[in-house]
Amino acid sequence: MNNKIKITILETSDIHGSIMPINYADNREKDLGLAKLSTIIKKEKEKNNNILLIDNGDLIQGTPLTYYYARIDNKNMNPVIKVLNYLKYDAAVIGNHEFNYGDEILKRAIEESDFPWLSANIIKKEDSSLYTGNAYFIKEFEEGIRIGVLGLTTKYIPNWENPRHIEGLKFEDAVNYAEKYVKFLKEEEKVDLVVVSYHGGFERDVETGVPTENLTGENQGYEICEKVEGIDVLLTGHQHRSISGSKINGVLVLQPGAQGFTVGKAEITFVKNNGTWEVTDKNSEIISSQGVETDKNIIEMVSKYEDATQKWLDKPIGKINGDMLVKDPMFVRTRDTALIEFINRVQMECSGSDISNTALFDNHSPGFPSDVTMRNIVSNYIYPNTLRVIRITGKDIREALERSASYFDKYDGRGIRVNPEFSKQKPQHYNYDMWEGIEYTINISKPIGQRIVKLEKDGKEIEMDKEYDVVMNNYRAGGGGEYTMFQNKPVIKDIPTDVSELIANYILERKVIEAVVNNNWSIIHE
Repeated sequence: MNNKIKITILETSDIHGSIMPINYADNREKDLGLAKLSTIIKKEKEKNNNILLIDNGDLIQGTPLTYYYARIDNKNMNPVIKVLNYLKYDAAVIGNHEFNYGDEILKRAIEESDFPWLSANIIKKEDSSLYTGNAYFIKEFEEGIRIGVLGLTTKYIPNWENPRHIEGLKFEDAVNYAEKYVKFLKEEEKVDLVVVSYHGGFERDVETGVPTENLTGENQGYEICEKVEGIDVLLTGHQHRSISGSKINGVLVLQPGAQGFTVGKAEITFVKNNGTWEVTDKNSEIISSQGVETDKNIIEMVSKYEDATQKWLDKPIGKINGDMLVKDPMFVRTRDTALIEFINRVQMECSGSDISNTALFDNHSPGFPSDVTMRNIVSNYIYPNTLRVIRITGKDIREALERSASYFDKYDGRGIRVNPEFSKQKPQHYNYDMWEGIEYTINISKPIGQRIVKLEKDGKEIEMDKEYDVVMNNYRAGGGGEYTMFQNKPVIKDIPTDVSELIANYILERKVIEAVVNNNWSIIHE
């Protein structure tokens, strides 16, 4: 009989459909994805039989491979679930992006899994039952050590998700449900260790407790550690951060980045004292996939899915006459460009609205070359967003533009820089919008909240009380990115087709697109 046992917890989170170790924009190899992580996981299992393997959410959405499966050909098993079954995951937690492809795709993924999906705080309105059927699960190790794993999901999902995808569901407060179930696991299930796997992040600095964002309830990791007694380990995600080695109120915390660049590892040491197992040590680390060998079994397992995806990605769509390439992301965000104007024009054409906004979602967006394929489209429009036309006031437009203008740090003569609030905890370039159909000027020398120095439509000043119909993606229309001025506004038109598909169809119909810029907005610093 052993009187000392070490248990290893491995966490993946925010995989976002990354299986293959490549960048789909150009198929260059990258150190990411489940095919790389598989090698790490197998080595950890060789070191220790006592392994708990958990995915913390945002698993089934995020690459052209998962898009092709969800939208084009889903006759076979979900490829991401196939991989997790192969790796013998113990459990997965529902993340906010799990709903992006709709309820049917998510339910199929849950049914196809050889492991339970957890979420204690996603509740069906009709009968108050759990959406996944499981709030927690218990794994028993050698010598009878019992570990309880509670799953929780950020309650902020209704602020982002297409309402059709979450119809009939309630997203309850994670802290309240943690209190309820942790107590149950300790007192009723008599577990020796409580692990909370929360698809959400930290709203405060993990070392100082100082708020790092507006306390909206999107991220409640710090609050969970402070308020809920009895948690030993908190696994987190959602923010795409790498956090290890820290404890909050005695709770070991971990967050393993995104896209399979890394795996989170926690080691818990138990010692038997008077017939009871006690935790004597707990520590955590992040294991990088850099230079790790790819698991050929996984490559073979998804090869048919991958081949079909690659053929679809290389399908010719049409031509661009002019320049829509992204050579410098900051250049695109500081002046009107043909790429952003084109996407806004597509949104306006498809919706019938004469005002639109969109964003350059991340710094890896390559723009459109002269010969456009589906690869180019999904490399630039990386989210499965749909469009919504909402009716807002001129005051709402001004407030939204001020929110976007806060993306820039105050100009000090040393160049235009991104406000750390949009880059420090998690890159949020997708929360800076550029508009078409209005004329505006941002002065980044002025204080945040006072930067819109010109706001007109058709050469006339926009009236604050007048109503305007504006097209934007469903994430923004729901108030996502702290655009609270858009919340609960009248929906004039809902367009359920993915924006990437709308862009593809627009180019297919016209065959040649002229790259034009009308310079309807500008940024100054004087």
